[in-house]
Amino acid sequence: MVFSSLFFLCVFLPAALLLHTVMPSVRMKNAVLLAASILFYAYGEPVYVVLLLISALVNWALAKGIGRKGHGKGFLALAVIANMAFLGVFKYAAFLVSGVNALLHTAYAVPRIALPIGISFYTFQAMSYVIDVYRGQCRVQRSYLRLLLYIACFPQLIAGPIVRYRDVEDALASRRVTVDSMANGIRRFLFGLARKVLIANYCGAIADAIFTAPAADLSAPSAWLAAAAYLLQIYFDFSGYSDMAIGLGRMFGFSYMENFNDPYIAISVRDFWRRWHISLSTWLREYLYIPLGGNRRGRVRTVLNKMIVFLCCGLWHGANVTFLFWGFYHGALQLIEEVVPFFRRQPSTAAGKVLSHVYTVVAVMIGFVFFRADTMAEGIRMVGAMLRLAPASSPGAAALLWSVLTPAGIAAMAAGTAASFPLRRAARKLPFCEKASWGISILLGTVCILNLAGGTYNPFLYFRF
Repeated sequence: MVFSSLFFLCVFLPAALLLHTVMPSVRMKNAVLLAASILFYAYGEPVYVVLLLISALVNWALAKGIGRKGHGKGFLALAVIANMAFLGVFKYAAFLVSGVNALLHTAYAVPRIALPIGISFYTFQAMSYVIDVYRGQCRVQRSYLRLLLYIACFPQLIAGPIVRYRDVEDALASRRVTVDSMANGIRRFLFGLARKVLIANYCGAIADAIFTAPAADLSAPSAWLAAAAYLLQIYFDFSGYSDMAIGLGRMFGFSYMENFNDPYIAISVRDFWRRWHISLSTWLREYLYIPLGGNRRGRVRTVLNKMIVFLCCGLWHGANVTFLFWGFYHGALQLIEEVVPFFRRQPSTAAGKVLSHVYTVVAVMIGFVFFRADTMAEGIRMVGAMLRLAPASSPGAAALLWSVLTPAGIAAMAAGTAASFPLRRAARKLPFCEKASWGISILLGTVCILNLAGGTYNPFLYFRF
């Protein structure tokens, strides 16, 4: 089940919200929310509910072991091994076996294991809980069901943001939903739904049509259009789901961290990563980069640590060479920015800021071409077409370009481009913004439901994660 489905919007969410609201105690509210979360996950993958339950049980038991004096490191090591084993078996086994076969010319059978949706998100959350218990940054949770609710809570289960246990520890034990928090949550959810349905989906249709077109029909204009469309799709899909998750959290009494901060206004790749998927970059910094030594062990070790983090970031997104390359690409760009004087100095002139911004957007766009591509060859083909000045020789090239330039697609890309700038913060300063935003959110929500009822293109990007 996904947030942008009619069943979720018209049946599941109203029922879960009503039952949660009428329950008189936090314990009963937690029971309702846990049952709803298990049903939410089981709706699409009933078999892998067992894996989710086992993952929570293993981390709950090992964290209790960490709480015993004298055994912390051993239980922590077991927890890390167990969580990596879950990911290794269900997400990376086929990738690793295929790699061994390619390198050693062997013929080992490649496992055909369906990827449990959201396994990367809830595994990272479980690991952060165990590590924080070891560090003394949060208390051991004695109740298995309460820890299971933290890991399986449906607002952030399959698409994030990645929530640290210490950030919701108090809310799991005691929370209150006010009229204002409910109203703000609904409004935030509707705006997120609009970002997903009315911008990301239409931009995605353009990108998919060109990425899957025959190579002979690919021209430089269509390749740039596909790259730009996917640049908008992935941002508004990710940020739209994050907005919906944050809104849902408020409806149920939780406060989740912001996951995006206008990343496409960044003036460097380093700045981009301060603004993009903030919960993931925060997790990688706290639980991987700093434990590796961060920047405290000399320049060579710092470079190595950063590259390890970005390679792991790429692999976290998917078991494919394209994701690994995407991580390496971003790591390499950040290292280049640290040594090139132009990037080391913060641009002070308007021209310098514009140039830095254009560089960042183009660099990120090229990286996302490989992120979107199914193979390295496809990514190289698309980037090659972007850099080719001569038009494609195929008579189908012009037809492909004009076929995707529909009024709805053009409107979505224009809206996405405008919404990539911090308009929301500027609008908050207007005296009528608060009341107007309510009417706009309700209108957008209605349009989204009508759009979904018409059976329009509604992809789910998180099946790889």
